[in-house]
Amino acid sequence: MPRFYARRRLSVAAAATALISSVALFNAPTASAALPTPVSGATARSYLASLTVATEDRTGYDRDLFPHWITQSGTCNTREVVLERDGTNVQQNSSCAATSGSWYSPYDGATWSAASDVDIDHVIPLAEAWDSGADSWTTSRRQSFANDLTRPQLIAVTDNVNQSKGDQDPATWMPSRTAYRCTYVRAWVQVKYYYDLSVDSAEKSALQNYLASC
Repeated sequence: MPRFYARRRLSVAAAATALISSVALFNAPTASAALPTPVSGATARSYLASLTVATEDRTGYDRDLFPHWITQSGTCNTREVVLERDGTNVQQNSSCAATSGSWYSPYDGATWSAASDVDIDHVIPLAEAWDSGADSWTTSRRQSFANDLTRPQLIAVTDNVNQSKGDQDPATWMPSRTAYRCTYVRAWVQVKYYYDLSVDSAEKSALQNYLASC
């Protein structure tokens, strides 16, 4: 059974508003999300071949076990750093909260002008990491993982798209924008490799299929 840990559900009215906003912003200047460039397709295939294949441990997950959106500098937490990094013409107040700007979501191709319409996605979801080996980590390592700005692990995307992804892996969820899928799976494998996380058999098969054309 798919596992979902969405932070909130959109109402029908909110979904309609989001659709209208997306259409209204279609011709707005778009920003390119600045996810750290993942490894090449060839390197990702090599990394994937070395990952341990194991059945996921689906017990004991709690999001609070991964301290996230920690302070990075001054008053800026991880979320605000990524919003500024991935946006265009981002203005922040004295608390580092984004008050204006433009954000392009590479998962679905939508552009947003309100930070509240944007989530910061963990490419490897926290629950997926827990199920793949992070259950044995220290809290400090889980914090580093949840706030990793160096690897291609955090990216600003449309909020309800992030919520629809939940904690799914590439066997059951991929960005609807096909042009981004190669980048996505390369990032997925790179992060799993760096943190020595396992993959399950269905996940590995899906990644192999997508990487074959990268």
